[in-house]
Amino acid sequence: MIKNTLAIITARGGSKRIPRKNIKNFLGRPIIAYSIEAAIASGCFDEVMVSTDDEEIASIARNSKAVVPFLRTRKTSDDFASTADVISEVLMGYSRLGRTFSFVCCIYPAAPFITAEKIKAGYDLIIKTGADSVIPVVRFDYPVQRALEIKSGRLRMLWPENRDVRSQDLTPAYHDAGQFYWLNVERFLKGRVLFGDNAFPLEVPASEVQDIDTDEDWALAEMKFRMLNA
Repeated sequence: MIKNTLAIITARGGSKRIPRKNIKNFLGRPIIAYSIEAAIASGCFDEVMVSTDDEEIASIARNSKAVVPFLRTRKTSDDFASTADVISEVLMGYSRLGRTFSFVCCIYPAAPFITAEKIKAGYDLIIKTGADSVIPVVRFDYPVQRALEIKSGRLRMLWPENRDVRSQDLTPAYHDAGQFYWLNVERFLKGRVLFGDNAFPLEVPASEVQDIDTDEDWALAEMKFRMLNA
């Protein structure tokens, strides 16, 4: 396998909606451990690192066999720093250490449905296609062209022209699964965007995707995980 690749797991300490979210126990284990272990098991990386500003997260990451060569700066630890900002800072940090990479995979820490197989499939796809990036996506289970809005207390269609169009005649729509991003480093550094015109999708089933932003989301994710691993 071609390497010169880095996994960057982004795990700041200041999560607001679910306090200490990135190390909260998910079915008995810190949730970040699932991302670290999948990255290591994929065999895709020369190094699996965690970018964090938090010493407790760093300690848990090291116990799970990831490395934390430096801590995240205050600038990339607030509510306004983007994922691209964090990746750029990590690459700059490694450059100062005399290390560069051809590909990185940015992995989210609160995404227990990540698997080694998905990470490997993303790696194979970015190598095979020459993509700038590869992103797991999931199909919307209802046509977005029939979306509704509430305005002045009344319900109406956003796109009324689609009212009578058959579902099967509407273009399928997808959204980011919120799990990881494979990136060609050279091209990423030119535009600092996660996906542009040369991004390729890695479609994953809805049963293996769950945003975790609230306590209800967390409970639903644990229920899905139990069902998938029964």
